[in-house]
Amino acid sequence: MIQPFLPFARPDIGDAEIAAVTEAMRSGWVTTGPVTRQFEQNFVDYLGGGLQGVAVNSATAGLHLALEALGIGPGDEVIAPTLTFTATVEVVRYLGADAVLVDVDPVTLNIDPEKIRAAITPRTKAIMPVHYGGLACDMDAVLSIAQEHGLKVVEDAAHALPTTWRGALVGQLQSDVTVFSFYANKTITTGEGGMAVTRDAALAQRMRVMRLHGMNRDAFDRFTSKTPAWYYEVVAPGFKYNMTDVAAAMGVKQLARLPQFLQRRQTLAHRYHEQLAQLPLTLPASAPHGDTHAWHLYVIRLRADAPLGRDEVIQALSDRGIGTSVHYVPLHRHPYWRDRYQLTPTMFPVADAAYQSMLSIPLFTAMSDNDQERVIAALHEVLG
Repeated sequence: MIQPFLPFARPDIGDAEIAAVTEAMRSGWVTTGPVTRQFEQNFVDYLGGGLQGVAVNSATAGLHLALEALGIGPGDEVIAPTLTFTATVEVVRYLGADAVLVDVDPVTLNIDPEKIRAAITPRTKAIMPVHYGGLACDMDAVLSIAQEHGLKVVEDAAHALPTTWRGALVGQLQSDVTVFSFYANKTITTGEGGMAVTRDAALAQRMRVMRLHGMNRDAFDRFTSKTPAWYYEVVAPGFKYNMTDVAAAMGVKQLARLPQFLQRRQTLAHRYHEQLAQLPLTLPASAPHGDTHAWHLYVIRLRADAPLGRDEVIQALSDRGIGTSVHYVPLHRHPYWRDRYQLTPTMFPVADAAYQSMLSIPLFTAMSDNDQERVIAALHEVLG
């Protein structure tokens, strides 16, 4: 019997989310309004308070707003890992600054702190660590380097809800801004969307103004305040980055399910660890004892003694109805970044070797135990 195709990822959306979205649509308020504010508050409450949240229409928007609020501009440099999605650093170029790409740690595939230190120049203004796959970077090292050199830190936490470092949730560390993603395949989803969080009230206010055309009043304020609705002032040339109440309604319900989502991801990851241990694979690093890995991704790397190459394994799994992905083609291999900064694979030996041997296998909360057994059996058939 031919089994249905098992995708690499699929969102886990239930009746509660559908009902909340329907309610938002029936309310007559479908753009940024009361539900978005509720989602922002619920989100920072989940992280533990003391923060301000700025809901946006993508994590990319959040990263852009964060760097803009920190004053990053032409002539500045921002350090980030090459093993990430282009969104992390394209926002640096939006502002006319330059991205400085560095290599990653061979075990965690997170940014290598020593490579950060070596890349700092008088033009360096910020560091953008990426919590790869849901495993926290060595934030003690990153923050120490930033403090030593007077640099800003913006965490790309697109994979990292609810990741912890030294017992603290990512979002509660001493970075300037942390940005989360709610894209369709993330640990919670609003379809498209993101959230920037910060302890700095001035940064939060700047990001709020800039997310909606640089206006000093958003639509919800203008239509609920006693000040005449028509009056607002444009105080900066802003962007169109606001989240809608329709999306936020989904987010409120997804956030409430996050504990069970995490538990399911941990169960799936643990089973992969156990069942794939005897294959010629390097399995993803687990979180340090006492910390939490969000398990957004489960990235395996083929060892030198594997009977097939990465592309052959991807094809063999596809032939068996199993979807995979690759996270990521490193930025130094993409024409724009390669050509702009004259980058070569030899400059990033760890990330480049990892790229050539890696694939991401299905891990999502809606997958059944039988789904996972299909993946495990297929990998044993292909690599055993």
